[in-house]
Amino acid sequence: MTDAPETGMPQIAVLAQFVKDLSFENPGVGQPAAQTKPGIQVGIDVQVRPVGTDQFEVGLRAMIEAKAGEQPIYVVELVYAGVFGLKNLPPEQQNPFLLIEAPRMLFPFARRIIADVTRDGGYQPLMLDPIDFSALYRAQLERQRQAQAGGQHGTA
Repeated sequence: MTDAPETGMPQIAVLAQFVKDLSFENPGVGQPAAQTKPGIQVGIDVQVRPVGTDQFEVGLRAMIEAKAGEQPIYVVELVYAGVFGLKNLPPEQQNPFLLIEAPRMLFPFARRIIADVTRDGGYQPLMLDPIDFSALYRAQLERQRQAQAGGQHGTA
């Protein structure tokens, strides 16, 4: 990652950022319902996969659906990814970094892309509220803990 001498100190680097997948569907264009303020549903997911020695791809996936009642106005799906190099980072710190800090770094870029694509689709730019990735991570850990506890009770 760097030409610095091997010190054993943790090193973190953003090696790349890119749009991995982007889809914008605009079935509501020109319809009267599209002129009203739509109901917006937002789903966020974070996926991590190793791509090399000490390198991980973190994909921040946003799924947005705007509807007027049951009528779809627009749908945005975006996967904005980054490749992160982690050197000398203790294993117990890797998941929190990859699932909290890495998506926190990617989010402003994904937010801007979503705002631009909705504006370019003929609507008010959708500015997503900041996301608490730490809370999402804690909720995921709790779900895993409950699933493990449920599995242990079911095998007795």
